[in-house]
Amino acid sequence: MKFLLDTHLLLWAAGDPERLTTESRDLLNDPASELLFSAASIWEVVIKNALGRSDFRVAPQQFRDGLMQNGYGELAIRSEHVLAVGMLPSIHADPFDRILIAQAQVENATLLTTDGKVARYPGPVRAV
Repeated sequence: MKFLLDTHLLLWAAGDPERLTTESRDLLNDPASELLFSAASIWEVVIKNALGRSDFRVAPQQFRDGLMQNGYGELAIRSEHVLAVGMLPSIHADPFDRILIAQAQVENATLLTTDGKVARYPGPVRAV
């Protein structure tokens, strides 16, 4: 199964794995899982790290490199994804989360999220 991970889940998997639930650990360790990260997550880390957010204190380049080295696939942002954002209901205003939801829909991936608000979206979204 194809999974797109939200930014916090990626950060926890990379540097704070004790915060992961048993369910998320099982999904991330399942050899049948295709794990993806979005360029939007790297963008979010760059911006929020520069703003000094304590939950985004990671070197963005090392973060990306680590994901790639651990077998995660990188999902670029395409215009098809951006257009799909316009079709989403107004449940959540965060632009990073909205592009992740749209990417999951377009790419037939399940978005794994730690955010209950994001989990309220219809379609391929799963709170873990």
